[in-house]
Formats: sequence, structure tokens, C-alpha cells
Amino acid sequence: MIYYITFIIMGIGIYGIVSQKNMFKQLISLSIIDTAVNIFVISLGYLEGMEAPIYSMVTPTAKFVDPLPQALILTAIVIGVGTLAIGSMLLVHLKEEYGCLNADEIRAAREVIE
Repeated sequence: MIYYITFIIMGIGIYGIVSQKNMFKQLISLSIIDTAVNIFVISLGYLEGMEAPIYSMVTPTAKFVDPLPQALILTAIVIGVGTLAIGSMLLVHLKEEYGCLNADEIRAAREVIE
């Protein structure tokens, strides 16, 4: 079930990138796709009846899930936040330079300048 939800969320993000001309909305859609991929990878690493490998008071015979997907997702979250921050900075610069965030208007303004 979680796989279907992640694909729906990813579809929403792809639709937002394709259909929107506002670059801020495209950046948010990219963040939505990033979140969907993170949820998908975490759900791949989950196994029913197993415990997270961070508990200190568990039985010696407890079975643990693989911690690698969790570690990779932590790295992916940091990269996603960095990408979002750099994208936001670039959007602020574009807004100051061209006065809008519409991709078509910026493209037209650049053609006039050249």
C-alpha cells in the first residue's frame, strides 16, 4: 500500500514540474519528488516483525532491519535540504534580476537582452 502512495506523491511532483511555469512551484514539486523517493527507499528497507537497530533494551535474539537504507535516507535528506536552499537562493536572485519567477517571461527577457 505504501508503494502506491509514494508513486501517487511522485506523480503529483512530476505533474507540478511539467505543468507549472512558476519556478518556485517547480522547486516545491522537486522537493515533493525527493520526499516520495525517500519514503519509497525507507519502505523498501522495512521488514515486518523486525526492530530498528537503535534499541538498547532488546532481547538478544531480536531481529533487526538493515540500517543502510536509513543511513542513506539521512544523507539524501541533507542533500535535498541543500538543493532546496541553493534553489531558493537562485530564485531570489532571479526575482531581483527579472522581477518575476515565470519561466516564459524570464526566457523572453533574456532574448531581449541578447
